[in-house]
Amino acid sequence: MRKVEICFSPELIHLHSLKGKIVVVVDIFRATSTMISALANGITEIRTFADLEECRAMKEQDFLIAGERNGLTAPGFEMGNSPVAYLNSKYEGRKLAMTTTNGTLAISKSAEADEILIGAFPNLSATIQYLQGKDKDVLIHCAGWKGMFNLEDSLYAGALVKSLESSHEASEDGALAMKALFEKEGHDLKGFLSQASHAKRLQNHNIESDIDFCLTLDLFSIIGKVENGVLKSKEV
Repeated sequence: MRKVEICFSPELIHLHSLKGKIVVVVDIFRATSTMISALANGITEIRTFADLEECRAMKEQDFLIAGERNGLTAPGFEMGNSPVAYLNSKYEGRKLAMTTTNGTLAISKSAEADEILIGAFPNLSATIQYLQGKDKDVLIHCAGWKGMFNLEDSLYAGALVKSLESSHEASEDGALAMKALFEKEGHDLKGFLSQASHAKRLQNHNIESDIDFCLTLDLFSIIGKVENGVLKSKEV
């Protein structure tokens, strides 16, 4: 049986082997949720950057630029990190360059994987379907918060482990633990994750609509896949 494991932070990714695996990068609040929202609403491609200046420079190539640090829009950027900003196909046909505090770093540190997918609750079922159709082990790479464990990414990882149990065996204790947590708390994502430290940080910025969106299941039937450094949507 194929295996599934969890890396809880980009700071720990060096402890995992990536070769031959599909890595699912997840930053629920909010980078990967925003990426899936943007792709599902007509953004044609997304380039991700760990560095603010490199991302900002993409404006010269007619990219829409999105920059976030510590939950706020970075100075000089057109967009921040809100998934609802892309709804109703407001930016359909545009290309997006994006940098965030945690999520884009996790993508850059996953480069050795055979495939890189972008994980979010709004396209959970599509991601599950894709992974079950591939004969590869899965590593869920949680973006965390500034190198530390966070609850929302890890609970998503538990949801993915639980959903893949017919095809992928949980291969280490973290995957078993997060599967158990999701089995206990997954019926009330919003209620449980309202305790999460990053949810509270976002609430302080009065963006509850972002939190609600990020925790809504199966709004979209696409996956987000990084190929040659470019993130695009694919139908499953």
